[in-house]
Amino acid sequence: MPLRRRRPWRALVIALLALALLPFVLTVAYRAVDPVSMLMVSRWLTGQRVERVWVPLAGIAPALPAAVIAAEDARFCTHAGVDFEALGQILDEGEDLSQVRGGSTITQQVAKNLFLWNSRSFVRKAIEFPIALWIGVVLPRHRVMEIYLNIAEWGPDGQFGAEAGARHAFGRSARSLSAREAALMAGILPNPVQRSAGRPGPGMRRLAGTYQARARTADVSCLP
Repeated sequence: MPLRRRRPWRALVIALLALALLPFVLTVAYRAVDPVSMLMVSRWLTGQRVERVWVPLAGIAPALPAAVIAAEDARFCTHAGVDFEALGQILDEGEDLSQVRGGSTITQQVAKNLFLWNSRSFVRKAIEFPIALWIGVVLPRHRVMEIYLNIAEWGPDGQFGAEAGARHAFGRSARSLSAREAALMAGILPNPVQRSAGRPGPGMRRLAGTYQARARTADVSCLP
């Protein structure tokens, strides 16, 4: 009988399929397992500093998730992981999704931080959407918020998570943050390397004031 020809492309297809499915499998595990972000892994692999102490949501001042929702994703408790209403508004205004902070929900940012690369490309956005929708199905909202607060970059020297960020900025635990301090931390999330919650400039103080005011009426009904 003739020998079958090897088909190396099959192995490649299987490997690519497994890689594509990995985020969906890991998301299920993250119901119980506390994850790290791709940026944290990258820093570890390159010998850079990483400071992160996982804190459950109950160990974080309620003012912080409220301020983050006010700053990042006002409909966090009601959308399915992707805010299609906000996306529609952005598209109607002709804006580039990759450039708009409001175009990414907290769940999308969790998807990016856990599984994807840090860029503003449309390709990354396209991959991010189905992962975010899956996260919205598999994980309860309070767990999504807990993961986000513990993997977000919150300082210029490898500070990840609310606990490391609070101690770096204010010298206190995330449990003890005031409403003002929480708003300042929410305000630096787009660029914690160049912005400082502990030493905010005039613009940062004004932004924090806006977030603090919005946080008072933010919808946090999905959080314990």
